[in-house]
Amino acid sequence: QVQLVESGGGLVQPGGSLRLSCEASGTIKSINAKGWYRQAPGKERELVALITSSGATDYADSVKGRFTISGDNAKNTVFLQMNSLIPEDTAVYYCYARDLRTQIHRHLEVWGRGTLVTVSS
Repeated sequence: QVQLVESGGGLVQPGGSLRLSCEASGTIKSINAKGWYRQAPGKERELVALITSSGATDYADSVKGRFTISGDNAKNTVFLQMNSLIPEDTAVYYCYARDLRTQIHRHLEVWGRGTLVTVSS
């Protein structure tokens, strides 16, 4: 069974930093891309950042220059370093994996359960 487990959320003041971590568990053969989505109250889920297995990255315009995504293909982990946080970053952040393959199955999308990030003074 494949799972994505996030950690690192919490309460932070505006201007502060947080680092989110996500580890994929299970007998994983490959993951095409890993990343983070977020969903704020009353809003749709949106892409925050994505990193492919070759290292290419993509960011939402609202986080460019403030957030940095990184990953370790060997450990099936992905991280999101969030700096200069603003209240508008408050949301549940979901870890995401695209085209995850095990020895037996292929999962087009896998989602974590989410971790809450609250930016408030």
